[in-house]
Amino acid sequence: MTWSDVYLFCFAAGFLFSLVGILGGGAHFHVHGHHVPAGGHHVGGSHVVRGRAAMSPFNPVTMAAFLAWFGGVGFLLTRYSSLWVVPALAIAAASGVVGAGALFLFLTRVLVSADENLDPADFVMTGVLGKVSSHIREGGTGEIIYSQGGTRRACGARSDTGQAIPKETDVIVTRYEHGIAYVRRWTELAGD
Repeated sequence: MTWSDVYLFCFAAGFLFSLVGILGGGAHFHVHGHHVPAGGHHVGGSHVVRGRAAMSPFNPVTMAAFLAWFGGVGFLLTRYSSLWVVPALAIAAASGVVGAGALFLFLTRVLVSADENLDPADFVMTGVLGKVSSHIREGGTGEIIYSQGGTRRACGARSDTGQAIPKETDVIVTRYEHGIAYVRRWTELAGD
């Protein structure tokens, strides 16, 4: 086995791992009892540090990129240059580190952002201030408009007390069940 064969094998392995990761983005594999997301999501101990997503640089995605760059550049150097083995190996390793580093920076700076990590507390309906957009009849259902997570939204609503609430009334959501917000007038709760 020659050095060009070793480099070609590394390139093929890195390319295939990358291809499986891209094509199987939504697929999940189980290896020896461990759950492994195929697309690289939450790979390498990804977690949030000071509001920013942190990912280990040693993860399957960057390792596959290293193998592909290392193997590709090493193969080209052994086939089409007159470099000796050690300088070609050093250049191939450096290109693998640069390629994997570029991919890692792209993943952490562009694809994984602090905004992507959703906090369930941001979507709790209880306590949300809204405005009745469609009259809530006595014992019936109407609609409220509210703002949550920087987005204007609408939701079906019922009066928590069963009384009618006219359009354009400010309300507070007291509970949320099965897609319906149960509301009370803001003036009632502000007086309590």
